[in-house]
Amino acid sequence: MIVVTGATGQLGRTIVESLLGRRAPSEIVASVRDRSKASGLAARGVTVRTGDFSDRGSLEAAFRGADQVLIVSADKLGDEALRLHHTAIEAACAAGVHRILYTSHMGARAGSPFLPADQHAGTEADLAACGVSYTSLRHGFYVESCLHMIGDGLQNGELRTPEDGPISWTARADLAEADAAILAGEGRWDGITPPLTAGEAVTMAEIAAIASEVFRREVRHTTVTDEEWRDTKIAAGMPAIYADMLLGTFRAARRGDFAATDPALETLLGRAPRTIRDTVSAWGF
Repeated sequence: MIVVTGATGQLGRTIVESLLGRRAPSEIVASVRDRSKASGLAARGVTVRTGDFSDRGSLEAAFRGADQVLIVSADKLGDEALRLHHTAIEAACAAGVHRILYTSHMGARAGSPFLPADQHAGTEADLAACGVSYTSLRHGFYVESCLHMIGDGLQNGELRTPEDGPISWTARADLAEADAAILAGEGRWDGITPPLTAGEAVTMAEIAAIASEVFRREVRHTTVTDEEWRDTKIAAGMPAIYADMLLGTFRAARRGDFAATDPALETLLGRAPRTIRDTVSAWGF
């Protein structure tokens, strides 16, 4: 039996959908906070259980009888995320789960200027110490996050960013499909996976050039200081904690933390992953 947490979220639901093409619904459990949001999955034969990362008892019940549990990382920042993940790991161990899988991030390392990467490194350390077999899925940087960060700039024709470095932007749907393949036994790693990425890493200047070709109009790239970029985001209404997190993306990219590419994702998919050009073309204006 396979349990997927966060099964009504963007990533979790897509993983469950992909699993349904690989395993019988009776083998899949959706762990969710709000069961009413999982009625569609239940109608397809998926078992739905209540599991809340802030309630270890509910997680132990949700995980009971599972061979594998996929912990989809919480959409939180800082120590709160580490606490929630730690609770989920403890619950999986107490429930007798044979293998814990976790959606981590490429470039995860302690002290990363990109706060989520630091958090993922902390959770990976907890997994390594828990005494249960585990797989940490080192996801490539979601291309959807890229469009969230720079979409306005692409639209208005000037992409203003701090100094950056290449990032192997990767489609969330491709990663969900790969996660499902691993859960279904089509690929397996003990410990940390290779970076699950698209086939190329690009800079912001290269994205601007791609957008110029796709939109058939110029999209300029302008480099600004970290401080100017942060102040502009905050002035536009972005909370400082999120502005700092996104600025950390650029700072970590300068170090090359997100520049790696690897064929593992393509092997799992049996096809080439989507590219940043594919995503920009599909997005359009």
